[in-house]
Amino acid sequence: MHHHNQLCSPTCQSNIPSSSCTSRTPLESPSRTVPLADPAVGGGSPSLSDSCSRRMKNRSSSTMPVLCRDTLSSTSEQMSRVQQEKEILIEEVKAQKELVWILHKALEASQLEKRACAEFLAVEGEQKRLELLRHRERQAADLQRRLEEVNMEAELLRRSLAQRDALVAELQEHIEMLTDKNNAKQEVIIKLSDQVTACLSIPPHSPSGGLLDSETVRRLQQENGNLKDDIEAYKTQNKFLNSEIYQLTRLWRKSSEQEKCLMIKCAYLEARNCQGESRYLGVLRKLQETKSLDPVQLQTVHKLIEEALKGELKESFIKLNTTRDHDEYGFKIVPDYEIEDMKLLAKIQALEIRSHNLLQQDRMEHPLLTRWAQYLAGRSRDELCPSPELKTLLRCGVPQEYRQRVWSLVVRTRTRTIRDCHPQHYQELCDRSHACPHPVSRQIQLDLHRTLTTNQHFSSPSSPALQQLRRILLAFSWHNPVIGYCQGLNRLAALALLVLQNEEESFWCLVAVVESIMPQDYYTKNLLSSQADQRVLKDFLVDKLPRLASHFDEFSIDVSLITFNWFLVVFVENLPSDILLPLWDAFLYEGSKVMFRYALALFKYKEDDILKIHDSVEIYQYLRFFTKTICDSRRLTSIAFNDMNPFPGRLLKNRRTIHQERLEAELRQLEEQQREYVRSGHITTMTSDPDTMVSEDDDDL
Repeated sequence: MHHHNQLCSPTCQSNIPSSSCTSRTPLESPSRTVPLADPAVGGGSPSLSDSCSRRMKNRSSSTMPVLCRDTLSSTSEQMSRVQQEKEILIEEVKAQKELVWILHKALEASQLEKRACAEFLAVEGEQKRLELLRHRERQAADLQRRLEEVNMEAELLRRSLAQRDALVAELQEHIEMLTDKNNAKQEVIIKLSDQVTACLSIPPHSPSGGLLDSETVRRLQQENGNLKDDIEAYKTQNKFLNSEIYQLTRLWRKSSEQEKCLMIKCAYLEARNCQGESRYLGVLRKLQETKSLDPVQLQTVHKLIEEALKGELKESFIKLNTTRDHDEYGFKIVPDYEIEDMKLLAKIQALEIRSHNLLQQDRMEHPLLTRWAQYLAGRSRDELCPSPELKTLLRCGVPQEYRQRVWSLVVRTRTRTIRDCHPQHYQELCDRSHACPHPVSRQIQLDLHRTLTTNQHFSSPSSPALQQLRRILLAFSWHNPVIGYCQGLNRLAALALLVLQNEEESFWCLVAVVESIMPQDYYTKNLLSSQADQRVLKDFLVDKLPRLASHFDEFSIDVSLITFNWFLVVFVENLPSDILLPLWDAFLYEGSKVMFRYALALFKYKEDDILKIHDSVEIYQYLRFFTKTICDSRRLTSIAFNDMNPFPGRLLKNRRTIHQERLEAELRQLEEQQREYVRSGHITTMTSDPDTMVSEDDDDL
């Protein structure tokens, strides 16, 4: 602070104006003397002396107001000048205070920099200095992150304040409108009161024509009586009509309640019918697998199964438009199986799905639709603020009526920065890909016809959706040259296209998934983060499902052979659509942690069935298709978000970091071994004799 005073004092002294010195001098009023005649002094007659005295007195009395006015005028001018100088000095003092504050902050920063430099110079060794620098960088990054969080909170508060201000303004307008209406009504009441008073003030008999006025009064009284009778008749009729309307309303309400009860009962009976038929087909399937049946019994079972499969169009619930081959997004509700036994399993699955949907429709779907309608009613179409309520709603699933809007809002929130900076980005990428083909365009073209082959919108080679998907993938390859294209991106973009129904929005959804939700290096050539996630999943499997993990270890089952594709395409084509779409609802909002929750929930859902299998080949066969046999989507969601708790995001992040570092070390070691192998000359030795590379089975291959 001593240096601070030294820095500030010259500036403060130099900035003091010279006018301040003059302002401190006392104000002096000009003194004037007025000569007065003395009557005692001789030399003149009394009359002359008196006249002179009177003249001098009159002159003095006429001069005094002018002198007072001059004095007051000069004093007011000096006071105004002093006041201006005072205001100037106050402003200069404020400026000097601000300068002192700035210099104080600069001094503190210099002291901090000096202390940091001293600490840096005091550390011995380059390694410790580097660690110190890294520590400082981490502190700076943490402070930057906190600043961003505070700015985000401030922005949310500003938006909330703006919304409240808008609401207050709307309420004020409403109050003003009600006030105007009230004033208008008061004016009407006053006018009517004046009219009534004027009518009552008219005398019944006028001085002239008294007989005519009395007849008019009698006629008016008679008309008034008739009108009163009509009013009473109308009141009676109105009561009767109101009674009729009330009775009809009661009958309609009762009929509506009965219809609703009948529909619920019909749905319950239909669900029971589906369950009964499902159990019947399950018994037939078990009988088909039984080896102790004689040929006649086995033939009878096969015949019953054929009749069940052929007679599926004759059931009553199909006439109620309840079974369809595809859902609203074009996905097959039940997958096709070529094997006869699998066809029977598919029908059992269809009946189970139908049963669960019927039982949950009134209990879950209608209340959820109402909650979503209430949530979205008071929000703009371009804004979706994060909140616990939104998180809960997304975990329950978005109704098909609102899914397109909700996905668009979530994607816009994740990609707002780049979209605001480059509003024409997608069109520019499309123009570029059209003018200059990307090196991965051939691979994209090959993968187009392998995308969602069972979906109605992608099953035909001439489908418009395939051309839209091609443009999206080519634009992304130019947008992110580090990735370009990776197998799996086609399925992500295809699902986005089915839901969002917009080419550009689907492109931004793909960008949000790859660059915002998934970890870095998830879709690069080495798939480093993808491999790390598989090891993290195995850790969570041991923590959450120890019996199943032990069972897999006993039979040497590597679950990553199954789950790697789950994570790479976020379960697209691995789950039925009624489970896949709610999974994506939560995934787009919460992030990649949802994939781990659902992967563990899938294993938990079928844990007992997997534990019954004691052969590694059968376990692998079961794991390849068991996800498509899950019927109760609500139970799976409950397991994912309730039974798997606690599931902290920090734990997931730490385990990802650990396994990624191990994988990087393993890759470096592998690359070193490859370089050593090349240096040792094994490559030239192996390739020197081409005939030794030919296999005996090449012709067969």
